[in-house]
Amino acid sequence: MIYADNAATTKMSEAAARTMTSVMNDVWGNPSSLYSHGQKAKETLEKAREEIAAVIGALPREIYFMSGGSEADNQAIRSAAELGRKNGKKHVVSTAFEHHAVLHTLERLEKEGFEVTLVDVHENGIVIPSEVEAAIRDDTCLVTVMYANNEIGTVQPIREIGEICRRKNVLFHTDAVQAVGHIPVNVADDGVDMLSASAHKFHGPKGVGFLYVRRGVRLLNLIEGGAQERGKRAGTENVAGVAAMAEALKESSSKMADNAARLTAVRDRLIEGLGKIPHSALNGDPSRRLPGNVNFCFEGIEGESLLLLLDDRGICASSGSACTSGALDPSHVLLAIGRVHDVAHGSLRLSIGEDLTDADADYIVRSVGEVVEYLRGFSPIWRDLTSGKREFIL
Repeated sequence: MIYADNAATTKMSEAAARTMTSVMNDVWGNPSSLYSHGQKAKETLEKAREEIAAVIGALPREIYFMSGGSEADNQAIRSAAELGRKNGKKHVVSTAFEHHAVLHTLERLEKEGFEVTLVDVHENGIVIPSEVEAAIRDDTCLVTVMYANNEIGTVQPIREIGEICRRKNVLFHTDAVQAVGHIPVNVADDGVDMLSASAHKFHGPKGVGFLYVRRGVRLLNLIEGGAQERGKRAGTENVAGVAAMAEALKESSSKMADNAARLTAVRDRLIEGLGKIPHSALNGDPSRRLPGNVNFCFEGIEGESLLLLLDDRGICASSGSACTSGALDPSHVLLAIGRVHDVAHGSLRLSIGEDLTDADADYIVRSVGEVVEYLRGFSPIWRDLTSGKREFIL
């Protein structure tokens, strides 16, 4: 099997799995308990908080443990909105290609009387900072822009946007679920006030993540019931999951430069090979993207059929976000960068891991080419295109 869907989830690293098993077996006490076994769990929790903070340039007390990126996004956005409401500011700036954890939260805010401005994303999949600045108003309470897109992998100019938000005195949140552990992230240098991350995107366990919140920013409680996480996130902490997350993040961070160099080389090999398929197009900037992300559209086919036939060949891939894999609508990300519906339906996302070899990449390119040709052989759309009844777009 060739696994090329790491943007959906990654395999736990051996180090993270060992840490998780060890904590589950030996440090299973409740960290809120006063006796020694509970305090051992508390120490494990706080050590993990320190380790995670060190990787992203934060203070330990600025790290809050969550169930994952979606919860972290929700808590950050709703907290900023509530603070804005109290100050008479009910406007939020974001982009059209955010993860649905952000977009759906913003839709809920609109139902509560907030106004949301979604900045356009251009064909290369990069947000222009000056357009973000132009969207900020006197009543803007939050700017939220993802660090790296989960479908097309483009890395955004977060530092420039952070500088704008500081100058405008507007809170800045970034969904960094796809970035943390893969590219350098430093919250102080980037000027972010809140940042979301999820462990299973960097070889940690599922069901655990964290939210960075700059000191001085007040959080709204989404979950009530206890004093955990300094009273901001009730519920007994997932100590084993948190410890494994910290171990996975430390490991990913220590290998980041070497992994990025290796992944970038294989990524570019895939882009070059897939780009030779007639009437195909790379989605997103060819270089300002995550080291392991490749996203293509192939005219005249359906992405779902492509995925199923690739699975028959032992290749695990995706046509977009795993969170919307059951949807029949084309990717909102691809539509946001200007792909038309017919083309957006024929998309393929490959998010490769460190174990993918050059031989694997060549096999993927060969398989995709053969499957695309096969699907086009009985596609009525392709027949219309080749007969001249319809014009090619790609």
